Amino acid sequence: MGKILVMGGAGYIGSHTLKHLSEQGYDVLAADNLAAGHREAVLNSPLIIADLLNETSLEAVFTTHKIDAVIHFAAFSLVGESVKDPAKYYRNNVIGTFNLLEAMRRHNVNKIVFSSTCATYGQPHYVPMDEKHPQAPINPYGQTKLAIENMFRDYQTAYGLQYIALRYFNAAGADESSLIGESHNPESHLIPLVLQAVKGERENIKIFGNDYETPDGTCLRDYIHVNDLAVAHRLALEKLDEFQGFINLGTGIPTSVLEIIKAAEKVSGKSCPAVISERRPGDPAKLYADNRAAQNILGWKPQYTDIEAIIRTAWNWELNRRF
Repeated sequence: MGKILVMGGAGYIGSHTLKHLSEQGYDVLAADNLAAGHREAVLNSPLIIADLLNETSLEAVFTTHKIDAVIHFAAFSLVGESVKDPAKYYRNNVIGTFNLLEAMRRHNVNKIVFSSTCATYGQPHYVPMDEKHPQAPINPYGQTKLAIENMFRDYQTAYGLQYIALRYFNAAGADESSLIGESHNPESHLIPLVLQAVKGERENIKIFGNDYETPDGTCLRDYIHVNDLAVAHRLALEKLDEFQGFINLGTGIPTSVLEIIKAAEKVSGKSCPAVISERRPGDPAKLYADNRAAQNILGWKPQYTDIEAIIRTAWNWELNRRF
């Protein structure tokens, strides 16, 4: 395969995928508008400043470089923000992806791997959740990702688009090198929030409800290491000629909020101040993946299945942050 364009390559998962592809010998090019990404996260690949909503800058990428396939990470992903400002999400995520697909069509690029989400499922009807689970998103973020998935289906039927959309559960951890890791502003993910509380950068961590029907009363989630996600994107890229569709990415192992806190305390050797707060509306008690399709179709198996190992990489990143 020739040159791979990684849209959103300066972001959290994009930068890890970029690093992995580069190490595997792929010819990769990062594009990002740096609205949420970090220039420092792009280690050994060229970076072009481009915006999905700026069609001129997007066109320039495809005109200047012969692109063979695209991996698309360039989306806004904060659930709460999407509720407060859905226009921002529909504009960037849906219209931006439309602009990308049209640029690809103009330049005869018909391969794409897309960063989707388990948020397209909405409230779980059953767990573990497989790809046949009904899709009924409960927030604009999930709605925009579902709209994009539907766009891919239609583009495949009409124009022969070859696509795989990867529905992540909870991305976590950092590269073992500690050169790149998770850096959001504002931060909304549980593990970095817990580690910030451990470091004393945050007064405490709020536990939203401890009376769920789970073993310790706190919510269960599926935490998947970012480098496992990166490998899955490469494998998806290599399968585009054989398969088009949607694949869950998760470990299939549920971990509770309290288990995350205890693991962070063990890894860091420090205590994490925590307070019990009210449940958040819409938070399901249990949310974790059936990942058999990823194993069977992609030949993918997560290497990080121990939550302490995942948190250890995140902790090392927090101690050695570059950005």
